[in-house]
Amino acid sequence: MPIRPWFPTLIYDAPLLPRPDAAFTRSLMDDCRKIRAHDRAGARWCAQNYPAGYTSYGSMTNLHRTFSTFMDLEKQIRRHVMRFVRRLDMDLGQGKLTMTDCWVNMMSRFAVHSLHLHPLSVISGTYYLSTPPGSSRIRFEDPRLDKFMGAPPKRTGVRDENRQQVAYDVEAGRVILFESWLRHEVAAQRGRAERVSISFNYDWR
Repeated sequence: MPIRPWFPTLIYDAPLLPRPDAAFTRSLMDDCRKIRAHDRAGARWCAQNYPAGYTSYGSMTNLHRTFSTFMDLEKQIRRHVMRFVRRLDMDLGQGKLTMTDCWVNMMSRFAVHSLHLHPLSVISGTYYLSTPPGSSRIRFEDPRLDKFMGAPPKRTGVRDENRQQVAYDVEAGRVILFESWLRHEVAAQRGRAERVSISFNYDWR
């Protein structure tokens, strides 16, 4: 082939566990509800920054160090992170990837996660705990988008490697990983039931 794809953007999507674990899911969900019920600082933060939803991002981001269920979740996520790192050919040297942040997101109807990235981190991701019908997808954009000055639009039926954005359906029990510099967003939640997820960052130290 005279043409080869270079500089790919990789996204990891897989079930967290080989088999569903209903008891583990219930424990995590119970803790998410307890966190929201007691997180007064988070409620104040959400009232100003995250209407129609709850996130502990502005108040409690060390859940993997304070709740045993989240500690167990981190152990399961780490297996996937290391698999992703190998695929990315990252050389960690004497350092290691450590989960530095872990927080809850509970999206009620019309809640939105606007376009953003995760600065000062290496690998970021989300574990989906509850995705009722109508749950919004997570959308990623081509990191080169601001450099396409004067470029014509893509044709209908564009090949996957030439897409300028891609959206993933979310499914309870699955984890999605991506490099932290990759911008992403979640459109307004359409379903009437809550979309619940746990997001996290890994840093190289």
